[in-house]
Amino acid sequence: METPHTLDTGEKPRTYSIRQLSKEFDVTARALRFYEDKGLISPERKGQTRIYSARDRARLQLILRGKRLGFSLVEIHEILDLYTPKDRGAQQIRATLSKYRTQIENLKRQREDLEGAIHDMQNGCAWMEDELKKLENK
Repeated sequence: METPHTLDTGEKPRTYSIRQLSKEFDVTARALRFYEDKGLISPERKGQTRIYSARDRARLQLILRGKRLGFSLVEIHEILDLYTPKDRGAQQIRATLSKYRTQIENLKRQREDLEGAIHDMQNGCAWMEDELKKLENK
């Protein structure tokens, strides 16, 4: 199966500079180099210049989404590495679905913890306000 990068359309595959991706995704060049160091993206090099492919761009988009959803870089790396054109990403989707379900449960527990903490703090504020009124009325 041919990928868009190997089709002979006469057009060069789309590439991106570090500046373009930084601006598009509102990340620093340092962050992009960090993801490169971690093996999450792998731009080509022409001298000191990094040239990012459409694949790198797509992976960056998935990295940032994964971070926003609370996944570690290790988990994101695991998910990204599961993609194979042979199964059209089925294994990757299966693993991602499992991780999403686990993360949903984690987030629900965190929400319950936050709601409990908010309730406790509201009660604390009410108690302190009452105490202040008592102290100021003496």
